[in-house]
Amino acid sequence: MKNRLLDWLNKNSFLDLHLLQWVVPFFLSVSALTFEFVEHGIEDGLRFDVAFTGETILFGLMGPMIIGFLIAWMRELVNAEKKATTEVQVLNRELEGKVAERTFALEERNIELAQANQELQHLDQMKSEFVSLVSHELRAPLTSLNGGLELALQNAESLPPLARRTLETMAGESNRLTQLVQTILDVSRLEAGKLKINIGPVALRPLMEQAADVILVPTGRQLEWKITRDLPPVLADEIHLDAIIRNLMRNADNYSPAGTPIQLCACQEDGHVRISIRDHGVGVPKEYQKVIFERFERVGGSERSPSGWGLGLYFARKLILAQNGTMGMISPSWPDPNAPGSEFYLTIPVENSSKE
Repeated sequence: MKNRLLDWLNKNSFLDLHLLQWVVPFFLSVSALTFEFVEHGIEDGLRFDVAFTGETILFGLMGPMIIGFLIAWMRELVNAEKKATTEVQVLNRELEGKVAERTFALEERNIELAQANQELQHLDQMKSEFVSLVSHELRAPLTSLNGGLELALQNAESLPPLARRTLETMAGESNRLTQLVQTILDVSRLEAGKLKINIGPVALRPLMEQAADVILVPTGRQLEWKITRDLPPVLADEIHLDAIIRNLMRNADNYSPAGTPIQLCACQEDGHVRISIRDHGVGVPKEYQKVIFERFERVGGSERSPSGWGLGLYFARKLILAQNGTMGMISPSWPDPNAPGSEFYLTIPVENSSKE
């Protein structure tokens, strides 16, 4: 109804201007000529002198013509405005149609993406369940295999050197495979929220010293200790925190040249304790720093790179987050361009920080 009224007004205004273009000048011309004839005829009689002729041309012809031209110009403006309005209305209708079409297509795309997301989540759940199942089924035969190899190695002195080395290699690889299976199981449990975390007070200095005695001291690595005195206990799971620190120490030892020191630090920062392990290795390239804590991501990848599965840092970060801590890395850690090194650090809340 509103659009019809506007169309009617536009149409009638156009017709009115078209009519006024001729009526108004004609009326003004007739009125001016009549006035001039009456005025000059009454006063001195009708005489076609210069005054009469000039006023007649000026008011009776030129004035109405100018008014007519102005009305015609206004009519053209109205016509142009009407044409522009029509074009805008057509464009609006086309845009509304395109918007509706794109909105419908976007809704369909969103539905497809939601379905694909559900399928991916289902596949990811099936993958996790399959990996967990396979890992669980592998534990029993690996346990038996490890036990048999340990028994065989107890009497390895009576075996030939080649057989003894073969048994030692088999035992090492079996233990390595067992660690991989256990790591995969722990990652699956952690992602499923089924890994048990026991938070309690943990003394850091003896924990770090014991981890260094097991991981770094046997390799002859030089250690630089920087642990603050009277370091308060932290709130963490002692078993999992020990595993995280040992994993970082093992990485520092694997990725730094022999003979270079490893710095072990622990200091209190506000309500947290910051633990860091710094090496003098080749560092972590920038392209790896954003993904180094993701699954199956490893620095390097050449034949000379230490063996691994790319799950250690991922699992360590997940574990520390589950203990209300954080983990990060800094590389380069030293100004030496030939040995920039890396610093992996983690922060853990102190025992009394939650009580304050």
